[in-house]
Parts: sequence; structure tokens; C-alpha cells
Amino acid sequence: MGKRVLVSWIGHTDLKAMVAAVPSSASEAARKIVGQCDSVPGVGPVKSLLDQESFDQIHLLSDYTPAASNEFASWLDRKVKIHVVAVKNPSDHGALLDIVRPILQGLRRAKDDELAFHLSPGTPAMGAIWILLGKSQFPATLYQTYNGKAWKTEIPFDITTDVLPDLLREPDRYWQHLATRTPQEVSGFESIVGKSEAIKAAVGRAQRAAIHDVPVLILGESGTGKEMFAEAIHKASHRGRQQIVSINCAAISRELLESELFGHVKGAFTGADKNRIGAFEEADGGTLFLDEIGECDLAMQAKLLRALQPPAAEGPCCRIFRPVGAMQDKKVDVRIIAATNRDLTKAIADGAFREDLLYRLSIVTLKLPPLRQRPEDIAQISKTLLIDINVRLKKQGGPSYQDKSISADTIQFMQRYPWPGNVRELSNALVQAAMMADSKTLKPQDIAAAVAEFPSAKNDDLLSLPLGGSFVLESHLLNIQRHFLRRAMLESDGKVTKAAKLLGYKNYQTLSAQLERLGVEFEMQSEAE
Repeated sequence: MGKRVLVSWIGHTDLKAMVAAVPSSASEAARKIVGQCDSVPGVGPVKSLLDQESFDQIHLLSDYTPAASNEFASWLDRKVKIHVVAVKNPSDHGALLDIVRPILQGLRRAKDDELAFHLSPGTPAMGAIWILLGKSQFPATLYQTYNGKAWKTEIPFDITTDVLPDLLREPDRYWQHLATRTPQEVSGFESIVGKSEAIKAAVGRAQRAAIHDVPVLILGESGTGKEMFAEAIHKASHRGRQQIVSINCAAISRELLESELFGHVKGAFTGADKNRIGAFEEADGGTLFLDEIGECDLAMQAKLLRALQPPAAEGPCCRIFRPVGAMQDKKVDVRIIAATNRDLTKAIADGAFREDLLYRLSIVTLKLPPLRQRPEDIAQISKTLLIDINVRLKKQGGPSYQDKSISADTIQFMQRYPWPGNVRELSNALVQAAMMADSKTLKPQDIAAAVAEFPSAKNDDLLSLPLGGSFVLESHLLNIQRHFLRRAMLESDGKVTKAAKLLGYKNYQTLSAQLERLGVEFEMQSEAE
């Protein structure tokens, strides 16, 4: 059974009660703080609660001198941890939040410990902060005291499920001020490139979602940067120092996905020769990113729904799951960010996706703009990508490779092209153009040639090519294979084992053979890098 942990302020009435109770032994410092104390009834809020409720840990926050605070702790005659803090304005909610949150994050608590906040001591702003935190980030039992009596206070709403969804789904007025900054000006989002209104609006909304422990569903076409946004939301959250674990639900077979997510025990199935922890347990305290969530089958969706539904009286990130083959459940603290390029509303209508799972995942929904809706960002994105491409190709090709730049007319050409594959297609085209261009400056024809060889999955031109004449089906199919092989090697940073998984190959030897057969050159990296 877990421990009971109390956190409370020491209020002015508490010190006055102490001085009134022991006037002969109260220090001069304490008497100066409280002044006249003849009218103080009882023993004060903190002692009233401790006389009626037992706690295994007691943490008291005090903006009084260390001497007076320690004197109060001694008077309580209990083991107490005093946190002396500096409060310039006891009515400043923001400043109080900045003081309280790090203290709560630093408490050494087990997962089944019960946290309690005392609302009565201190200013109304101090009590308000306890309510906000106790109903959101730090689920807690709330206590009040009055006239020597103590009781639990029930506040019949949950900020994370009753308030935030409407707040975050409201029109722009709630977060418009965040959309005035570029990603580089927003902590955690520095890796996202662009200054268009569309991307600034997406970053503003994502930052607002990041500070709350609620599930986020990221929607967007393939290649719009959903994983990059998930990582940015994690970095910008209070979990940013913990790890984010990413699972591509479309890249793992149905049979293995349950084990990847929840783990398994030894002997659970053929090949399970030892216990294995899953992504939920690995992400405990941090964030789990479920990419391509729309590709999960209905059976897996049912198991995910159970894991994502916090038990009563638990925080919004409490997850209960059972490893494959296990006899007992496990409990972890994990924030969920999911992403998909599918139309989940249509999938629900088709019976392919659970409506209740969508509601559980989409407390906040973030839709990323496709590249064609922010052409003004293409120049900055291309130049940023090309810096990295030049470094990689020089490493592969040695001194014979010359760094490439992009001409102004090439930028204009790229801004007119719709980029159905979004940033991923743009990156692939730049890689090929940089490898194949004769000059040091990329020209429009270099990009045009690259785009022609890398057909997008959404580009209908390939399917509309006229038959006959010079048409050779095998040639087009081979080009499509080369396209996806290069993509996988790029997205895996040259790690052939990871690339093989992205392509659905059972082993990396199959991919190596295909790379050689089709003449796809790419420097393979050590799997340990």
C-alpha cells in the first residue's frame, strides 16, 4: 500500500497559533512576524489537519525565515520537511506556480502513493494553485480545515477532461498570441523550420497543448513532420527531461505490436525466451508517440483503449496494461501523442476505427499544414536541408563532392511545385539533385529531374502514363522500388536494420541484396551509432 504525502503552505494563522500556544518559549523572530496573537482560536489550519489525519510524509512550504519555519516544525512534534521559498507577491498565481511545481516534481513518491494538498493555509491564490495542480498535473486529495475541524473537499470537475478540450478546441482567440512567434523563438520547437502563418499557428497550438498532460492527436499528410512535432511537444512539456518512445504502428506486424507496446513474459509465445518490457513501461514518466495509429486493427484498438483509460481518481496519464502472457496488470505514468495521415472520421464510418478510442486520443487535435499551403517556407527549409545533405554526401563522396547551393530561380520553381509528398519528398529531391547536378548551384532542371524519378504515392501522373510506344512497365516498377529503398535509407540515417523494418522486410539481408541489385548507393552506418 502506498504512502500518504501531504503538501501545504505554512500560513500566518499557523504561526500565530504557535506563538499563542507557547508564548513563553516562542522566539523573538516568530513574535515579530505574527505581532498581536491574543485573538487566535485553536491550533491553526496545519496542526488541525495533522491532529485528525495521519500522513507518512509532510512537506511544508514557507516564505518565513528558516528559524521561524523550523520552530513551527518543532512545535508540530512530527517529522516534517520544510521548503523555505521566497514569495515576492503572495497573490501572483504565475509566480506561485513556478515555486510549487518544481517542489512537487522533486518529491520522491512511488506510483501508488496518495498525494494531498491543504487548501486552508496561505492566501487565496495559494489555494487556487493547489486546486489547479491537484485536478490536473498532480492528482491529489484536497483538504480544508475550519474551527478545529478537517475534511476532504470534493471539486466535481476534471480540468484535463472537462475544461481543456473545449479550451483548446476554441477558435484562435485562446492561442492567437502564440502564433506570432516563429518556431525558432519557441522553446522546444527550434528544430521546426519556417515562418509562414500556417506553421506559426501550428506551433502556437502545439506549445499550448504541450504544457498540459493530455493526449494529443497529430493529423497531417505523409511527410508533414508529425514525428518532429511530437518530439517538440515532448521537449516543451514538463516531461522534457524524460525520454520519448516512438512506435510506428504500421511498421510492426499485428502479432508483434501487442508485445512491442505492452511487453511480454518468458514463455508467452514461441520465441519469448525471456521477459521483455514494452514501450509503455519504457516510456514511464515520459511520452509515448504512437505513429500511424490509424493502421491498428480493431483488436489492438480495444487493448489500447483499455490502457489509455485512466482509472477513477487517477491522473490523466495513468496507464494500466497487462504484458502478453502475464497474470497481473502494470501501472505507469505516460503521456500519449498519436499521429495519423488517415481520415479517422471516415474510418469510423467504415467500421475500421473505434469512435471511443478517437475521443480518448484527441483531447487536443493538431492538424499540420501541407507544404503546398506554406510555399514561403520552401526556401528556408531547402537551405536547411541542403546544409545537412552537403555534410552527408561529402562524407560519402570525399573531396570529389562539391557543396551545392540553390539559385533564386530554382527556389521559385520549387515554390510552384505542389510537393504532394511534402517535406519528405522535398528532401529526397534535394538529395538526388545534389548527387547528380554538374554544377555547384542547383538549377530548376535538376529538381525537375529528381521529382520525375521520385514519384509520390499521391502523384497520379505515374498511373496516367500512356501505354505503348516507349512505355516499359518493368522500368517504372524498378524506379518505384529505388525510390522507396532510398527513402528508407534516408529515414533510417543509413542504418540498414532499421531501414529493413521500415520497408517491412523480415531481415536486413533482403534489403542489402535489393540495394545491390538495383544499384542504390548509400553509406550504411553502424547500428551502434
